[in-house]
Amino acid sequence: MKPITVDGGKGTVELDAEGVLHLVWKPGTVLEADDVHAAMAKVNELADGAEYPMLIDIANTQAVTRQARSVFSVKCAASRIALLGSSPLNRVIANFAMARRTLPCPTRFFTSRNEAMDWLCQAPLH
Repeated sequence: MKPITVDGGKGTVELDAEGVLHLVWKPGTVLEADDVHAAMAKVNELADGAEYPMLIDIANTQAVTRQARSVFSVKCAASRIALLGSSPLNRVIANFAMARRTLPCPTRFFTSRNEAMDWLCQAPLH
C-alpha cells in the first residue's frame, strides 16, 4: 500500500503487508496537538475498525508540544506502539510520551527497527 499523507502534511501513514501500521514524521517536524489528532484520524480510517500494531518513526522529529503529548492518551486503532528513534532527543520525546499513566496500549521505545518490528509482531498482549 502507498503511504497516505496526514492532514497538515507533516507525516505519512501506511499499513504494510504484515499488518503493521507505519507512521513516519517528516524531518524537523514540531508536533502540535492538531498533527497528532490528524495522524490518529488517518490511522483509524486506514484500520477501518480493526486494531494493528503500529511503528511510529520519530527519528527526525524535532520537538513535541505539551498539547501534543496530552493527545497520546487517546485510544486509536493501535494494539501496541513501538516508537523508533535514533538520538538522545528521540529518547527524551519517547519518555515524555510513555510517562503518561493512561497510555491506551503497550508502548516501547526502540533504536533498532528490527527489534521494534519483532516486538510489534509478537502475539497480542492481554
